[in-house]
Amino acid sequence: MNTQPVQLMDIFLLPGEFFVADASCQIRTILGSCVSITLWHPHVRIGGMSHFLLPTRGSASPASKELDGHYGDEALELMCRDLRAHGVEPRQCEAKIFGGGHMFPGRMKVDGNHVGRRNGEAARELLALHGIPVVTESLFGVGHRQIIFDVGKGDVWARQVKLSLQEVAAHMDAQGKLT
Repeated sequence: MNTQPVQLMDIFLLPGEFFVADASCQIRTILGSCVSITLWHPHVRIGGMSHFLLPTRGSASPASKELDGHYGDEALELMCRDLRAHGVEPRQCEAKIFGGGHMFPGRMKVDGNHVGRRNGEAARELLALHGIPVVTESLFGVGHRQIIFDVGKGDVWARQVKLSLQEVAAHMDAQGKLT
């Protein structure tokens, strides 16, 4: 009997990237206001993760025929395409959503809306539009998150890290108020 631990290939996502893999991989990233969606098929043990910066490209951006993973709607479409190429129907996957942290708490708008919140809400809406059930989420709050997705097991570990005193101090004015 082999008692050696299985060595997983470690993939690190930068903003705008996504990756679809089998059980031999784990996918990691660090999120601030960005959001990651993980999709996982429990029977086939194939899944993917995105790291997007904004919900959509918006009308002000130049039109491009090529999909771009920097935008939530396009990142999800790219992941769905890759899952289908692996024989996985995205609607049969479980989704988990992470991120959307507020990185500048002193600059909160009166309505509480910030890019992280818009990203998280967009992820929920996009998954609902695609008919993909969300089984868990860790969204919003202050600070960044470290994310690790074990594709073989479908487990996702998220650790939220609050802003340090130095980071808070960097956003204070001469009177000690957050800017």
